[in-house]
Amino acid sequence: MRRKRLAAKLYPALLLIAVFSIIAVSWYAARILTAFETTHSTADMLSRAHLIQHDFSRLIASGSTQEVDALCKSLGPSSGTRITIILPTGTVIGDSDELPAVMENHATRPEIKAAFSGGTGTSIRYSATLHRKMVYAAIPLMQGSDVVAVVRTAFPLFNLQQDISVFRKELAIGGVVLLLLIGLGSYFIARHLSRPLEEMRLAAERFAEGHLEGRVPIPDTKEMAELAETLNSLAAQLGEKIDGLERQRAEQEVVFSNMTEGIIVIDPEERVVKINEAASVLFGIQREQAVGRSVQEVIRNTPLQKLLLDVLKSSESVEADVTIHNRMERHLQAHGTALRGASGDALGAMVVLNDVTRLRKLENLRRDFVANVSHELKTPITSIKGFVETLLDGAMNNPEETKRFLGIIAKHSERLNGIIEDLLSLSRIEQDTESRELRLEPARIKDVLKAAAMACEAKASTKQISIQIRCPDELMATVSAALLEQAVVNLVDNAVKYSDGSKSVSVEAKASGSELVIAVQDAGCGIPPEHLPRLFERFYRADKARSRQLGGTGLGLSIVKHIAQAHGGSVAVESTVGQGSTFTVRIPLLR
Repeated sequence: MRRKRLAAKLYPALLLIAVFSIIAVSWYAARILTAFETTHSTADMLSRAHLIQHDFSRLIASGSTQEVDALCKSLGPSSGTRITIILPTGTVIGDSDELPAVMENHATRPEIKAAFSGGTGTSIRYSATLHRKMVYAAIPLMQGSDVVAVVRTAFPLFNLQQDISVFRKELAIGGVVLLLLIGLGSYFIARHLSRPLEEMRLAAERFAEGHLEGRVPIPDTKEMAELAETLNSLAAQLGEKIDGLERQRAEQEVVFSNMTEGIIVIDPEERVVKINEAASVLFGIQREQAVGRSVQEVIRNTPLQKLLLDVLKSSESVEADVTIHNRMERHLQAHGTALRGASGDALGAMVVLNDVTRLRKLENLRRDFVANVSHELKTPITSIKGFVETLLDGAMNNPEETKRFLGIIAKHSERLNGIIEDLLSLSRIEQDTESRELRLEPARIKDVLKAAAMACEAKASTKQISIQIRCPDELMATVSAALLEQAVVNLVDNAVKYSDGSKSVSVEAKASGSELVIAVQDAGCGIPPEHLPRLFERFYRADKARSRQLGGTGLGLSIVKHIAQAHGGSVAVESTVGQGSTFTVRIPLLR
């Protein structure tokens, strides 16, 4: 239903009242005027009849009918009145407008009959002689107590109607002018009455839109002033409450958005109501696009969907471990809780997701590390124990066997010592990195590379392997020279171990943008592709038998990775089976 404005309702109502009032007054005034003019004309006709009755009484008494008609025709035009003289028989003996001889008998005329009865007669009727409506007045001419004739005067009603018509036109013009004035006044009155309400409406709309700083002007009308003051008070109270709610909502939104745990809230119809940034990142979706959609569209993970549905159906909390595959495998710990109102009705469900992927990886790494270190330590310890027992059982009486067994024991002791030394190195590097106690100083990179090459020169010479260094003399970087040298020694040592004799190992350093890039390249046997992702894990060996045979501890590359990370850098490897490998260390030039 279309609603109208108050002014649009008031103005037509006021205008209609004015129109009906003017019409009623005009009709009543015209009616009174018509009655007044008719009464006045009738009285005037009677007065004129009385004025001339003596003249006609004298003539009728003398019996001169011709003089009667002549007098009628003389007085009629000069007075603007039709004068007719009628005998008691109804015969017309004189008329100012017509010949008496051709006029019909007037005995039946109502005014004539009234006059012959001794009174005065008046009538308004159509004249068959003049073919127009006339106002008639008749009086009797008396001789003694006898009525000898009737004097009748008449006036055309048309003239009276013309006067009344002129009056009505003037009344209509005045009514129209008055109606225009009243209409204009009604418009201003309606606008004056509706303007404060319109201002209040606009203010209420501003309040509804949240613009509560403005106030409604106070009208001079008591009722409207009270309403305006109430609106202003309401706006002030709403402003205070909304500001409080906004602060509370902003605080909640900040907490909700910045929580590291993913949070998803759904309604009873399984539509997503809220989702925070952590959850949107976990599932690779946009928060704005997720809200309002069904949980099956947003979260394409059957165990998690089932958990949410179970929470909706149950009043108890539900926990589960969920694994998702979005670009990478993630392990989540999900805790679902049903949301209920104060009256106990279901409002939906909320699930909190903790990303425990890193913890799981650390647990796996810890298990692998314990297993690997146990295995690596067990092998030399078992060998040492076995040979010691053999010696104690009597082999020590044989000098040659004793010497051979002691050599083997010494070799395994050295390997055991190497493992422990590498573990301690890793522990120190991690502690320095976490405590930020790693001392970095500007160093000439070529000197670091030469020192590393010299440490590996003896082993390389036995295999007739040459170590080639390519590095600009002026290349400087802010590093821990000792740790960087250890990393390069580990890479060059591996390159020498896994290269055939008479080959060369290349060590190249250069500046690439804001990074220092050190690449160690060999022409050895290469590494199969399936081993490359795990190559820098502790105790991981691509060729376990050959690695142990060559005396490796399985921790060298892990130490290189941790040294690179301690400098804020990274390590990578490229390898082709049968052609060799290239290990690359990247660290920032300046820190």
